[in-house]
Amino acid sequence: MEVDLSNSVKFIFVLKIIMEFHDGSLHRFVKFWIATTITLFLVLVLASQRWPPLDAMMPSPWRATKQNSRNSNEDAQSNFAGLAELLPMVATDDRTVIITSVNEAFARSGSLLGLFRESFFAGEKIDHFLNHLLVVAMDPMAYRHCRTVHRFCYLLPTTKTSMDLSSASDFMSDAYVALVWTKLELQQRVLQLGYSFLFTDVDILWFRDPFRHIGVHADMATSCDVFSGDADDLSSWPNTGFYYVKATNRTVEMLRRWRAARRRFPRNHEQTIFNNIKHELAGAGSDLRIRVQFLDTARFGGFCQLFRNDMARACTMHANCCIGMANKVSDLRDVLGQWRNYTVMAPAEKMKAKAAGRSFEWRVPAKCGTPDKRP
Repeated sequence: MEVDLSNSVKFIFVLKIIMEFHDGSLHRFVKFWIATTITLFLVLVLASQRWPPLDAMMPSPWRATKQNSRNSNEDAQSNFAGLAELLPMVATDDRTVIITSVNEAFARSGSLLGLFRESFFAGEKIDHFLNHLLVVAMDPMAYRHCRTVHRFCYLLPTTKTSMDLSSASDFMSDAYVALVWTKLELQQRVLQLGYSFLFTDVDILWFRDPFRHIGVHADMATSCDVFSGDADDLSSWPNTGFYYVKATNRTVEMLRRWRAARRRFPRNHEQTIFNNIKHELAGAGSDLRIRVQFLDTARFGGFCQLFRNDMARACTMHANCCIGMANKVSDLRDVLGQWRNYTVMAPAEKMKAKAAGRSFEWRVPAKCGTPDKRP
């Protein structure tokens, strides 16, 4: 009968090694063996337990936020076809995209899109921003007009709205309200894809680099109809025709809540609703604590608060507080002419005026007028 001595030989070999340890080494070996045995035992016990998912251990507001964001992300996967492929071509190195939106009336030749683009060439070394501008066309004709003058155009999927958005919609008409809420949905998708954005209405002229005046710590920076004088003061009246949002999980949730608030404030556009809920999003009691920077109308001006704006400091001019596309086009064309006259002035003449305390003010818009009063 054959006897298997392999196990006995192995045991004797291990025993011999142990016996060769001197007392101190043997003591350390025994302690190591005991510690290893206990560790393995604990691992096996813990692995057998049923632990709750990580989401369940998070505070309830953040758990709800995460679930809402997950649902929103899943819903958005089938929306805005082609957008994810287009954004990398448009974005800056720090993944920021400038966005504007147009319908056929805004995009046709001689209308707002042409003036808007022209201002980048008339401005101070800002024409390169056109390489990072995404023009969102609300209808097929707007897309065709866009493609004749601009490289990056995106046609809004027809499934996003059943309303005709091609005409020059009057302020607060059904078509106008549909347009502004549709653009907000697209902006949320841009954030979900990991891109920050600066949205600009197409009835805004650009003169200087606006990013130099947006704080690095701001989650959102918005222009104002009325500026209180303090960039952090929530009492300012925001104008979301020009605003920047940094891509973070919190800002994605901000836009989700902003869009959801439409049910609480029916028949309102997104700007009014943002003003209504800004304390919920950015106030001291907010769980999101969005950091909002309100941009000074001295630099980011508009027809609403015209006389705070000085050409020597101006970054943008917005034809806000103005109804009617023809009125906007006429007065913005005049603003662009005033800007060109300013830029051809001799530097010595500008310095002389500055030393005398004289500012370079804009004329009152001939068609739109202004509710602002000269100080």
